[in-house]
Amino acid sequence: MGRHMSSDEHVDVDDRIAALAQRAKQVLEDNDRGSYTVPTAKLYPFQWNWDSAFVALGWAQFDRERAWLEVETLLSAQWPSGMVPHIVFWAEQDTYFPGPDVWRADNGPHPSSGISQPPVLASVITQLALGDSGESETDRAKADAAFDSLNRWHQWWHTARDPKDLGVMAISHPWESGRDNLPDWDIPAAAIDASGVGHYERRDTKLVDASMRPHKHDYDRYLALVKFGADQGWDDAAIAAGNEFWVVDPGVTAILLRAERDLLRLGQWLGRDVDELASVSGRIERMEGGYDRMWNAAAGSYTSIDLRSGEYATAGTSASFLAAYAGITERTSELVDELASWSEHCPFLVPSFDPRDSRFEPNRYWRGPVWAMVNYMISTGLADVGEGEWADRIRVSTRDLVLESGFPESFSPTTAESVGGLHFAWTAAIWLAWLS
Repeated sequence: MGRHMSSDEHVDVDDRIAALAQRAKQVLEDNDRGSYTVPTAKLYPFQWNWDSAFVALGWAQFDRERAWLEVETLLSAQWPSGMVPHIVFWAEQDTYFPGPDVWRADNGPHPSSGISQPPVLASVITQLALGDSGESETDRAKADAAFDSLNRWHQWWHTARDPKDLGVMAISHPWESGRDNLPDWDIPAAAIDASGVGHYERRDTKLVDASMRPHKHDYDRYLALVKFGADQGWDDAAIAAGNEFWVVDPGVTAILLRAERDLLRLGQWLGRDVDELASVSGRIERMEGGYDRMWNAAAGSYTSIDLRSGEYATAGTSASFLAAYAGITERTSELVDELASWSEHCPFLVPSFDPRDSRFEPNRYWRGPVWAMVNYMISTGLADVGEGEWADRIRVSTRDLVLESGFPESFSPTTAESVGGLHFAWTAAIWLAWLS
């Protein structure tokens, strides 16, 4: 598969890798706001939930105290319900819409959005506390202080987003998936009445080429869902009962199941109460029993499910390959076959959406681009289940993307060019924590 590099080429790559480590560190420092890190200035000028989790992994490579501060700041915005919001508005900024005046979410201790994001934080904290750096008393104390907040957040997901105990997690807004603009959401969102949204001015398309961003009709629906949630006072039961968008997400489900396993491991290491850990074990068992609900034989993947209509999405996404990351192994061979088929249609892995599908767009937000932090999770899971060759192939592909285009928000799987925002914190963090 291709020629071997010469010794001079190897030296050149090694030099570039060393230089990129310094650049990655600079990206984090440039996006540092003291106690939290913005994904990138102007386009995303606040603290984002799962961004901060991955960014902590990057900080930990050269400033562990700053890594812990990142996650502590995020958890300080937790609502009494247990929900940790997807955006925390720590400072006033005029480059992002919708802001706190649109969300009208005063349920927590700080201005925030009214929805959450994939709960990868417990896995990150477990890595910080039990990872390769070795145990320290500071790490143990920090992890112990975070444990209850993480446990409450996980329980919130089960109560608020799986009230019927299906063992899979629904999302109430495409933004809650963290993978905002997937084709998966098109049909469930089509029924949303956006007539009451009114006039608004987007800021994202002034900072990034509109061809890389969601269409206006998608944004109209996003804002209609925000309005509905705000009108309900962000009441979880009201949203579960009446929100027009209520879709099982294999990404959130896989990430939560992995996070529950890591939380259990963390709690055992901390010597937490047996009954407390039994509750975590019960949630894991329920999710293990429900995971196969998402299997879609026609698509050859785990896919989303519109719970209002009962319809499955018709194609897989990069989240389909997170099953191994979640500890679900029954479909590994089928998923590897699917991944192999995808790889024949684009030179760089893993695209966010099936590249064989007519809706695939390699440069539009979540409808095709490769995301480094998703690749990190997919590769980690595949390595865990013995698929080392594929795990390494994804890692090398991600490394090649960064070598080609630096640290953007995401990458084209067909050309390796940068997509979305530039100087992006979580891409830099993944380079530091995994790729370099």
